[in-house]
Amino acid sequence: MKTQVDILVVGAGPAGMVSAVTARKYYPEKRIVVMKSIEKGVIPCGIPYMFASLKNPDENRLGDAALEKNGIDIVVGEAVKIDRGQKIVTTRDNRQFVYEKLILAIGSIPVLPPIAGIDKEGVHTIRKDLVYLKKVIQKINTAKNVLIIGGGFIGVELADEISKIDGLKVVLVEMCDSLLPNSFDEEFSIFAREALESQGVTVLTGSKIKEIMGVGRVEKVRLSDNREIDVDEVVIGAGGIPNTKIAADAGLDLAKGKGIWVDEYMRTIDNDVFAIGDCAVKKDFYTRKPVPVMLASTATAEARIAGANLYRLKVVRENKGTIAIYSTYVNKMVLGSAGLTENNAKKEGFEVVTSTVSGRDKHPGTLPGAKDIKLKLIFSKGSGIILGGQVAGGISCGEIINLIGVAIQKRVSFVELETLQMATHPYLTSAPTVYPVTIAAQNAFSKI
Repeated sequence: MKTQVDILVVGAGPAGMVSAVTARKYYPEKRIVVMKSIEKGVIPCGIPYMFASLKNPDENRLGDAALEKNGIDIVVGEAVKIDRGQKIVTTRDNRQFVYEKLILAIGSIPVLPPIAGIDKEGVHTIRKDLVYLKKVIQKINTAKNVLIIGGGFIGVELADEISKIDGLKVVLVEMCDSLLPNSFDEEFSIFAREALESQGVTVLTGSKIKEIMGVGRVEKVRLSDNREIDVDEVVIGAGGIPNTKIAADAGLDLAKGKGIWVDEYMRTIDNDVFAIGDCAVKKDFYTRKPVPVMLASTATAEARIAGANLYRLKVVRENKGTIAIYSTYVNKMVLGSAGLTENNAKKEGFEVVTSTVSGRDKHPGTLPGAKDIKLKLIFSKGSGIILGGQVAGGISCGEIINLIGVAIQKRVSFVELETLQMATHPYLTSAPTVYPVTIAAQNAFSKI
């Protein structure tokens, strides 16, 4: 049986949903169908908080209300084949959908490090599947010793959250010498480590898991230095890789194995097939090189571009590259990063000037709830254009990094940041006389 649709979106995560809703706004006469492989999905960014902060894991379910409200049809099925010639997508249960335009929002698959014994019972990956995650959460809550593999955002947030469970010992292992190594320079990475350790997490950086030991299920792990640690459950938070098999099988180009190749409008080599989110290649904002960035914020930006450009190109809706903007919340501390770190900028050959300032996030700093704040900005020495920024401190840092993200996208110079006009309030921000962004820009100018 064949079902005729105008716009078929394969994937019902944030990217798939936003692309469908955007398409409805621009092409109201079209029939839009979203195909989801998992009946009960979850909000990706909320996954760590299902373990302790939320009263019930079901509170993080990704609902269908936005799709239903916009008259978008939903089908549950796993796409296994794309016939681009006949414009047909076939599901595992042999249903066929004939499309005019196809959007692939098929996400990523978890990275499985090459560790002996990784297939043992008690070793869990992070999947965007509510039913699966509820089983993992149940097992974690009855464990005594949990080990987390990976010190990126997923691993750090999981360690912070799981450590809140009473009576549970948590160990995090990261093979690099610092946590969050792709997003922060060392002086900011240390904040994440200190926050986790103050929560009781044992952090082992510069270390690898050599073997997961046990008879049938995990009992211990052996590290690269041959130390052994007792473990009841292992959670792999080592990130993901683009899910590209169905696209490759259909003859779509891949970008050096790092995602489905797309142009500035999220089109693949087939103008009727678009790719967005984790499955699509990401290009760095400044260098245009492929980068392994997988963020819901990036995915939804791409989704809006694709949804608007399906039938008619709208020049103002183009993808100019990812600035890799992140924020996280670890033991009541915000860490944010956008653009290039100092280390990455130098590796790419940029001649840079950096400026780091410290202060308080309220004024006066003696107000209740005031926290220390640290900000670092990276500028091109030749042009004065901002290349990146990092921030750590209280809740207001979550919006400071968004301000920095806008500055990067608009290629703002230190002169413009120095004369930035901002709204300030004693309980909400640092003082206008020492606002971190403007002071950092002034300091950078003095170095140039």
